[in-house]
Amino acid sequence: MHFDTRIRKKMALLLRRSALFLPISLLLGLIILLLAAKIAGPMDIPASKPAVFYDNRGQLVGKWDTTNKQWMDSNAMAPALKLATLAVEDRRFFHHHGFDFRRMIQSALIDLRHFSKAQGASTITMQYAKNLFLSNDKTWLRKFSEMFYTIRLEMNESKKSILEGYLNTIYYGRGAYGAEAGARTYFNKSARDLSLAEASMLAGIPNGPSIYSPFMNYGKAKKRQKVVLNTMVKSGFLSKKRAEIAYHAPLHLAHAENKVPEKASYFQDALRHELIDRLHFTQKELASGGLKVYTTLDNETQETAEYWVKRVIPSSTPIQTALVALDPKTGGVVAMVGGRDYTKSTYNRAVSAKRSPGSAFKPFLYYAALQNGFTPATRLKSEPTAFAFDNGRRDYTPNNFGGYYANKPITMAQALALSDNIFAVKTHLAIGMKKLVSAARSAGISSALAPIPSLALGTKPVSVLELARGYATFANQGARIQPAMITKVTDSKGQVLYEWQPKKQQVLNRQTSFVLSQMMTGVFDKRLNGYTKVTGSKISGLLTHKVAAKTGSTPSDSWMAGFTPELVSAVWVGYDQGEMISTYPDSGYAKTIWAHFMESALKGKPKNAFKAPKGVVSVRIDPKSGLRAGKGCSGRPTYFIKGTAPTTYCGKQEPHKLQKPTKQRRSLLDRLFHWWK
Repeated sequence: MHFDTRIRKKMALLLRRSALFLPISLLLGLIILLLAAKIAGPMDIPASKPAVFYDNRGQLVGKWDTTNKQWMDSNAMAPALKLATLAVEDRRFFHHHGFDFRRMIQSALIDLRHFSKAQGASTITMQYAKNLFLSNDKTWLRKFSEMFYTIRLEMNESKKSILEGYLNTIYYGRGAYGAEAGARTYFNKSARDLSLAEASMLAGIPNGPSIYSPFMNYGKAKKRQKVVLNTMVKSGFLSKKRAEIAYHAPLHLAHAENKVPEKASYFQDALRHELIDRLHFTQKELASGGLKVYTTLDNETQETAEYWVKRVIPSSTPIQTALVALDPKTGGVVAMVGGRDYTKSTYNRAVSAKRSPGSAFKPFLYYAALQNGFTPATRLKSEPTAFAFDNGRRDYTPNNFGGYYANKPITMAQALALSDNIFAVKTHLAIGMKKLVSAARSAGISSALAPIPSLALGTKPVSVLELARGYATFANQGARIQPAMITKVTDSKGQVLYEWQPKKQQVLNRQTSFVLSQMMTGVFDKRLNGYTKVTGSKISGLLTHKVAAKTGSTPSDSWMAGFTPELVSAVWVGYDQGEMISTYPDSGYAKTIWAHFMESALKGKPKNAFKAPKGVVSVRIDPKSGLRAGKGCSGRPTYFIKGTAPTTYCGKQEPHKLQKPTKQRRSLLDRLFHWWK
């Protein structure tokens, strides 16, 4: 008992000393920091060196857009913008010396209540210091440096100068640094002319430029504007009535045609997101760190893609498009088109939009079928069919395009070439619906999929980049790659900060992938015409290279995707709001763009680059019967996994097959064994 009392007394004494020592230590640290800041004196604002981008041949493509940066005296800015910024970022800015301790305590209490980092407490001075001198590293050294630079700013600059500097360097998205650039980007007017409605919208953007951009998500931008206006009311800068009027006031957003077009604009946009979201470079590093970014872009291939998009689709139609081209060996994105005209719409449909691929999804199904007992010669009847599923509780009744059916058995090779929906759903149900999901996932499709009958017809949406990646797995004979845009990043001194190491993973069967690829060349082979023409018949005359491909269509989407071992590309055409594609020219644009692009991009490459792996054989098959072609039957070379080709002939059997095998003379050893037995 006595021993416990002594322990408690010692602990109490230790706590009292700690309670005394901690504030003294903090005070001493603050004094040292203040003295160091005083001795260091005013700071030199660093000069900006924006990141520059190079293509895969080392040619300059573009740079991190800091040209959209215009300095403006804070006295010239609209008062509403300054008040809105102060309210939402640092309402006690003029009442503290760089650190708002009251706000820090409130923020800490809120964080404790939520058991997470729910609220920040950075002041405008702290943010300005970070924007100018620091990265986003979450280390004690960075926090200490932030405090040091904040004190130096407060000691040597006026509050007006700090606020002005902050408003002229903060990032508003879309390459706009500073209030003047932000105002012109979003409202096509000077920051001095902003209304309360416009100022409150603009002031809310820096908290999340990609989230609160009215161009990208108007609904979220309006919610953020409401937060800004309410904060202005709480801060005493505004009456409730004025806030309500400003919130409901119409906003006239600028059109993107004011933006100067760049080379490969959509690629550069995606590149910027890749640098920030995946590689975790900061806005400040990209804007002023002097980085050199080497990319996978092939400028010639990119120009070819842009040329054919512009050439094929008339300027009079509002229909949109997207194209992605990959090098299947590495996964490098060599071309990207996210829309018809970047100056009119910066929305990148190649990576951000997800649309139903229709029959362009069928190759994943037929790969699964080949893995589960089907061959290119397997026959099923093409006829109107109602499918029962979910233990007979539900029905699914798909239709063939135009209501055409063979009304007799057709081969799987022909079903793929004609895009027969009945054959596809029968196959899907026969092998088990989870098999398609598994095959698509393995190939690289990451969007939400469900084991339902309609999945065989591509009813679940995917992105253009995603579909291209999936097809690249077939082009690689089952080896999956990860699409990439950046090969290397160096700093201003040439030190390598990031270097890409392409990785392949064998996820699908090599032989099956090759057999499927050869089936996909049938889309252009008129020998597979049947109750309708092969789906690539109208563009087959444009192609001189052997390519594997598949068309896809839904009421509001048109697709064409395909590959050689050297190049994969996918093209989507449709309306942004999902309107129906009702005319033939609209529904044919994707095929035409794809065929011209592939033929131009493959110029000088081998006409047939496909090489069969070991374990597959080529057999002449009659397209109608699915049997080996004998005399009197038309024949088409078809690949099979060894041991799965048909053994029965249509027509008359080939003469050499009727000849009896010659009797071979037995060896001396064989004769000795025979005599002994």
